[in-house]
Amino acid sequence: MSSIADINAETRSLCDADSTSYIAADLLRRVNYGYEQVIGWIINADGTWQWDDTNYTNFPIGTLTLTAGTGRYSFNDRFLQLEEVQVRNSAGDYIILDPIDQKEYSSYSPLSEDFETAGFPQYYDKVADDTIQLFPPPSATAVTLASGLRIKFKRTADLYTSAQVTTGTKVPGFASPYHVILSWMAARPFCAVYKKDLVPWLNTMIGDLTPVPTGMKKAIIEHYGRRQKDQRKVATMRWTPYR
Repeated sequence: MSSIADINAETRSLCDADSTSYIAADLLRRVNYGYEQVIGWIINADGTWQWDDTNYTNFPIGTLTLTAGTGRYSFNDRFLQLEEVQVRNSAGDYIILDPIDQKEYSSYSPLSEDFETAGFPQYYDKVADDTIQLFPPPSATAVTLASGLRIKFKRTADLYTSAQVTTGTKVPGFASPYHVILSWMAARPFCAVYKKDLVPWLNTMIGDLTPVPTGMKKAIIEHYGRRQKDQRKVATMRWTPYR
């Protein structure tokens, strides 16, 4: 398991650099850039197991207070992928809504015309990266407005801050065998200028510059693509035809 102090030390060692030649601000920016890239790979490959950065102290679930008659709601910039949208009914229970795309709904009338009367929302549409529209808009009698909207989502990494670099103890929020990739990714732009002979090796080790992932990128994708929730493995018979 590598802390941010270990990641920085390994990066500078690879580059034959020190804190003067590879300043802290540049190193922090590049580690975070690599961190977000790795998280993107993981999120796109996480199979049935819902991955989240282990540094977060809360779950990737957000709640918002609904406004009667208002159907559009936005989220913060940590949101990456929408998993599920729920609305709280008048009894206080959360009900899962169905996704719908206004563009594919009808060529004759928009959703807003078919759901003009406020009530209990049945559908949601993603109208922007961080915004959804509820159909119909909620009414005060059909829903519980306070904390009435609950959203499950995937979010970006819990990125490093300069203060955390100073303490040096925070570790990346993904599997520890792959932490060293952040050192390789942070070393590459520095070496592209000052140690060009090392760049081909870094490219090979990272494995992110080919159409089909290789190197550690491939290993990360395979690791998170195989993970499953607590499911019991059951042996089944395979039928083989004979000729």
